[in-house]
Amino acid sequence: MEVPAVNLKAIVVVHWLLTIWACTISWIPVSYLAGNLTVLAVGVWAIIQRDSLDAICMFLTGLLLTILTDIIHISIFYPQEAKLSDSIRFSAGMAIFSLLLKPMSCFLVYQMYRERGGEYVFNLGNISVGQDRSAYQSIDRQDAPHPYPEPNSEPAPRPY
Repeated sequence: MEVPAVNLKAIVVVHWLLTIWACTISWIPVSYLAGNLTVLAVGVWAIIQRDSLDAICMFLTGLLLTILTDIIHISIFYPQEAKLSDSIRFSAGMAIFSLLLKPMSCFLVYQMYRERGGEYVFNLGNISVGQDRSAYQSIDRQDAPHPYPEPNSEPAPRPY
């Protein structure tokens, strides 16, 4: 399955817009806005430093954490009135829509992390997730060629 090429800027702009729209009415606390804007600031850092694994990894981690915090914020602070105004319904809808888009955004950001050379390796004793690097040989240190044959080696065949 081919993953569509989505620009990191598009992900940040869409989540920024949805966060701003979710906070147009003060039904949700300031911590929702602060948490999401902090993660989006890390996303801007990931945009600026295109080769940084730390930036994209922190953005991915922040997106995953805001999924949890958004669920908590929306479930605790969702208005309980029977008759909600249109602006409150719009604001809550944008918060829910942002929450629903975040898993897809996490998947796309993870693909960008892999493109930048990142590799997720998780090790719990005998259980490990990721590629096995035990047979890895560094190309930085090469054994120097021996000008003379080893004393215990067989002589080279003579050409006739």
